[in-house]
Amino acid sequence: MPYPAQWEADVVMADGGTVHVRPIRPDDADRLRSLHQRLSAETIYLRFFSPIPTLSDAMVERFTNVDYVDRMALVAELGEDLVGVARYDRLGEGATTAEVAFVIDDAHQGRGLGTLLLEHLAATAREAGIHEFVADTLPGNNRMLNVFRAAGFGDERHLSDGVVRVRFRIDPTEASVSAMHDRERHAAARSVQRLLAPRSIAVIGASRTGGTLGHEVLRNLVRGGFAGPVFPVHPTATHVASIRAYPTVLDIPDAVDLAVIAVPAKEVPAVVDQCGAKGVGGLVVVSAGFSEAGPEGATEERQLVEHARRLGMRIVGPNSMGVVNTAPAVSMHATFAPVLAGVGRVGFVSQSGALGVAILGELGRRNLGVSTFVALGNKADVSSNDLIQFWEDDDATDIVLLYLESFGNPRTFSRVARRVARTKPVIAVKSGRRDRAEDAVEALFRQAGVTRVDTLEQLFDVAQALTTQRLPQGRRVAVVGNAAGPGALAVDAAQGAGLDVAALVRLPFDASPGDYEQALRDVLADPDVDAMIAVFTPPLAHGADEVIAAVERAAAGSAKPVLGNFLLSTAAPETLPCFAYPESAALALARMVERAEWLAQPEGTVPDLDVDVSGLGALELLPLLGAFGIPTGPASDGRPLRVRVTQHESFGPVLALASADPLADLLGDEAYALVPLTDVDAARLVQSLPSAPLLAGLDVAALEDLLVRVGLLAAEVPQVAELTLEPVVVSAEGVAVLDGTLRVEPYQPHPEMDVRRLR
Repeated sequence: MPYPAQWEADVVMADGGTVHVRPIRPDDADRLRSLHQRLSAETIYLRFFSPIPTLSDAMVERFTNVDYVDRMALVAELGEDLVGVARYDRLGEGATTAEVAFVIDDAHQGRGLGTLLLEHLAATAREAGIHEFVADTLPGNNRMLNVFRAAGFGDERHLSDGVVRVRFRIDPTEASVSAMHDRERHAAARSVQRLLAPRSIAVIGASRTGGTLGHEVLRNLVRGGFAGPVFPVHPTATHVASIRAYPTVLDIPDAVDLAVIAVPAKEVPAVVDQCGAKGVGGLVVVSAGFSEAGPEGATEERQLVEHARRLGMRIVGPNSMGVVNTAPAVSMHATFAPVLAGVGRVGFVSQSGALGVAILGELGRRNLGVSTFVALGNKADVSSNDLIQFWEDDDATDIVLLYLESFGNPRTFSRVARRVARTKPVIAVKSGRRDRAEDAVEALFRQAGVTRVDTLEQLFDVAQALTTQRLPQGRRVAVVGNAAGPGALAVDAAQGAGLDVAALVRLPFDASPGDYEQALRDVLADPDVDAMIAVFTPPLAHGADEVIAAVERAAAGSAKPVLGNFLLSTAAPETLPCFAYPESAALALARMVERAEWLAQPEGTVPDLDVDVSGLGALELLPLLGAFGIPTGPASDGRPLRVRVTQHESFGPVLALASADPLADLLGDEAYALVPLTDVDAARLVQSLPSAPLLAGLDVAALEDLLVRVGLLAAEVPQVAELTLEPVVVSAEGVAVLDGTLRVEPYQPHPEMDVRRLR
């Protein structure tokens, strides 16, 4: 069989380092011998059950020459060395069982490499029709036994003649997939921690000229009080900014955890080589001139990332503004921004470096300091998915803010964000509202519980509200103000944002701070009020600060959120979100309500229908619908709808629900979701349809069940390129599909994408 290049992958290990996994090749013979020579006597004995100081030519020939089907071997490559090998041998022609064996370089044991190789080897075996692994090992080989246990497949173990035989199925199970996702989560977090919590930093390209990127990064690291040594690297200077400099990173006598690279683009590959040789843990590349410069730059960027990963390092950038970690034990301001970030509880990722300076400034103005800040730049390697998984368990981060221009892997983002949003708010600005994928993006955010806003200003508004106030228990809001006009505007804004105005309390124009405090306490005590917007228009060009303090006192003893709209005030109190315009306050409160409602709903489940479509032969509409239990045929009179599934190249199948009306598209009477749908997702989809009120009195539960089943069909039958069911009639007695069309296309499976791998 030809060399299966599709199984090559860059993967993050348990400690955050990277390794390149690929099928073995005949030209790996010398590398395999070198690996064996580095193994300890104990490791050799545990692998071969006997001391074998060197591999014979016959053994090397057998180990490196495989057919990639009945005999397969994967290697883990770090730099020029092989640091691990995993192999299987099918037990007889046509057998579905294979014997599996591993060996890991002693210097790299304990990094999760064995489990990682097993995960990838199992995927290759399933592709070859193998569904079970067996392994013989010595009882004392706890490392290998732990690898099998950690994989999550579940195994049987039998001891005979001093040898433990382990047997386990390798088909994916809920436990094995969950274990894989858990390993992915922790590995991604560790890889980000390498970048955000270094003990030492080299600034490569630290010019002596002020205003240059390298010089400003160095100055900010020193000015921000980095809690570790900083090493300037300059080819000729002996010192930069009064700090001793070194010609190359290799000349630095101490260990280097992080390198910030600010040299011309053409010099970056050589610098990465040197960093790999030095054992640097991670790279922040602020150098520009890569994919943003055109196709040639994009090729160079891709090669740069691949090379860095094979040397064990991950990259932020290129074209990044830098990274920040305000934790006192780190205090790292590795950016060229002219402002230093304030200490806070916000994790912020920006795909735009150009906006980074403004973002840091605005966060400071609003008393929203950051825990960590990352400017992804070209996002060639480290992505928002990695950072969200880092922030999930980061005790210093309470809220996650995202400015995104694109998704690296939307499906991973959906899975990760849905999990993280249960414990920490995730707020996002996504540019490209006019993009063709906008419907899918909106569905992704809604299902994952990500709070989407339209502008950076709204991003800060909602963050300010969520970091200072509790979530409301409902949509009923009271407006308290001292002027008719601003009060009316606040009411209009609240209603326009989908809130229910429960009360409008008008105070005298010259109401005192005490009047405000008492009025607010009375309104907050009302059980029919869930939240409040306090509006104050000063009778003179001053006096707002005293009223703000009164509002803070009233709000301090209440579990209900209070937002302020204070005209002519520039105050930014720490415990009260204040807005210059009523529309801003209303919108922020509406987003808080949406988050509260999302959290109040159960996570939902995707039912297991245990459907087997292999016996259907050619895929045809009616048999396919029948296999998934989707009702067809006449229905009583009811509401006609259209259910459509289309394929998106990045998001996969997208399900659309709309009225069966030629004008539905023009009227915007359509709602979208990504598949598969949980029962909760289906309910949200129906509720988000603009014409949903017209379904009152009909069997909405039957419609939701149909949507879940159509979602499963689209997820489990990837040959479905397009499916349109119209009309789908919903009546008081149930739901039925009266007609539809189906378009199928040949499907090329990619099982290699079902394992952990960096994009």
